[in-house]
Amino acid sequence: MKPFFRHLLPLSLSLLLAIPVPTSAQVLKLKTVVIDPGHGGRDAGCVSRDNKTYEKTVTLDVAKRLEQKIKAAYPDVKVIMTRSTDKFVELENRAVIANKADANLFISIHVNSIGGKATSANGFSVHVLGQSAKKGNDLFSKNLDLVKRENSVIMMEDDYKTKYQGFDPSDPQSYIIFSLMQNAHLSQSLAFAEDVADALANGPIKRSRGVSQDPFWVLWRTAMPSVLIEVGFMSNPNDLATMRTEKGRDGIADGIFNAFKTFKTRYDGGNTAAPAPDPKPQPVVEEEEPVAPSAPEEKAAPVKEGPVYGIQVLAIGKDMKWDDPYFQGYKPTVVPAGKLKKYVICTSNSLEEVKKNFPNIQKKFKDSYMVKIENGSTTPIR
Repeated sequence: MKPFFRHLLPLSLSLLLAIPVPTSAQVLKLKTVVIDPGHGGRDAGCVSRDNKTYEKTVTLDVAKRLEQKIKAAYPDVKVIMTRSTDKFVELENRAVIANKADANLFISIHVNSIGGKATSANGFSVHVLGQSAKKGNDLFSKNLDLVKRENSVIMMEDDYKTKYQGFDPSDPQSYIIFSLMQNAHLSQSLAFAEDVADALANGPIKRSRGVSQDPFWVLWRTAMPSVLIEVGFMSNPNDLATMRTEKGRDGIADGIFNAFKTFKTRYDGGNTAAPAPDPKPQPVVEEEEPVAPSAPEEKAAPVKEGPVYGIQVLAIGKDMKWDDPYFQGYKPTVVPAGKLKKYVICTSNSLEEVKKNFPNIQKKFKDSYMVKIENGSTTPIR
């Protein structure tokens, strides 16, 4: 057995212990965000074919612009950069910085590229930790080369075999760990990823390659909602031309900032009173509901035509039984979303009814948020 797998349990435990748990007296607000400009120093990342533009330079510039936009609009939000200069930062340390800061959001910024002479691939993509519904699909999909490249910075670090317990970013078998882990912040990560995808589509690089779940080490090690953004393709002439201009980089930063605003509004508004979650969730009893006993989802009246509102408690790439203990007695509505399935409880045609249910539901599902279901898809309620 590889040392990497022998150390899986202590690594997982240490990650869970790093997650801050609020007390009942605390009011959760998005107070700290960590911005992670990919690569740096001796790690240039992707390089343009004329050797004039480096990924590490583009990511740092976009990150600094994003930092200034957040600071100007939200003086009360602490913005931490994993690097503010052209220096090498170990992959593990990027996550450590975020975890030590008890950050509420982690944003890692990168630039994509493909090898050879091909130039057609273009556009941005947004990634969260995880796997798809089809077993092994993410590990051997078109994104594996991207994942290997972004994780390969590990091999530039001193004594990386010891530090990463034998994890080899070039060996597909090493990625088994990501199929054994479930991101506790997946729902919030996906919500922010969708915010980013929507906002960037209005920016200078308009083609969206979508939101996907992939096994990036830095996302696995962060104990908060986290996304990795590939803002464009270094190998595409049009994307490269955009990233080379100040206006283009500022437009990209603007898009991520607009997504941040949307996420913060939802995060703050949905966490006005969130006591510590029960470490051993108990089955839901009707007396705990802030509405009449007939209101819980499992006894709700059939949904009528038109928009439906509810509370999303989980998004995951596998089928879950409606009576799974995770749902604590609620019967979820399942909304397919590409490779994912979103699980929504307390659905109703009345938004006001859902709003009444939400504070109590969030005590049981810390990462939940309100959504509107329409035309087969969900939209977070701002």
